[in-house]
Amino acid sequence: MRSLDANEIAKPYRCVSVHETTLPLEPGPLREYLIGRPKYRRTQFIVMGRGAEWAMVQVSGKDTRLFEPIDAELVAPPEETVFIRDRSVDTANASAMARCALRSSQAARLYLIEGLYGHVNFIYDPAPIPVRVIEVVPPQPPKLSEMARRVIDYDEDLPPVELVVEEIDLVALARRTPAEAYMFPCRSSGIELGAPVTFLDQGPDQARDWRLVGCRRSVEIHESLYGAPPRAFTDMCPRVQEVAPGPALLKCCQRERGLEHEDERVIVPWGATLEEVRAALHQLVGRAQPAQPTASAA
Repeated sequence: MRSLDANEIAKPYRCVSVHETTLPLEPGPLREYLIGRPKYRRTQFIVMGRGAEWAMVQVSGKDTRLFEPIDAELVAPPEETVFIRDRSVDTANASAMARCALRSSQAARLYLIEGLYGHVNFIYDPAPIPVRVIEVVPPQPPKLSEMARRVIDYDEDLPPVELVVEEIDLVALARRTPAEAYMFPCRSSGIELGAPVTFLDQGPDQARDWRLVGCRRSVEIHESLYGAPPRAFTDMCPRVQEVAPGPALLKCCQRERGLEHEDERVIVPWGATLEEVRAALHQLVGRAQPAQPTASAA
């Protein structure tokens, strides 16, 4: 029996065919039944159902004609397989498939999922790759994490990804160093500190004795506007915060365009495009190892 890889799904899902049978879902009977039968040239896997039991075989042929006689090999027996129907799941999307499998709480190795439009696909040993998204708040929700979620929801080339959002709370950061007045780089909702708050992007006429909670670029802008750096400064840049190890996505306003690598981190511009976030995620998961599967056969 050929083994599948963790997080493996069929790409595209149309190469999975579903059949019902009265045969025992065992290697001998299935192989005897399937060998030599014609298959459509794009079919790579056949899901065999017998009542509430399911198994999957991998099939192969020369694929030189529209229909070819096939060879077959069992890849998932019934005791390792569950079938889930959830018409909200995009079966072309590995992250959506993994989420569906893991929230089912059913112990299995192969999850067959019938999702949107009745399309069926499988995911084997789902183990999403954790990627930390480090972002300042407010505003809520953090923009970078929302962009990353959008990418994961549409990108069919990514393996399963689990986003772990780590927020840098600007209010909490400011309160660590009390001041008579504060300045932040730009207007954000929800900043209340019990002291006057101004915003650098509004360009107040005169500098005050405020604490700037911002980044190095904010200091440069302050110097350009007022001829001197702020008298007090708290660095909010995600790059300087203490964070746990592991693949991480963050942004920095010192970057104009494109990506920057720093150990296990990929940095995108503060005003990153969706395509830049997508490229960053691909680079992060390309170097990361899947987590250990959280569900296994009983």
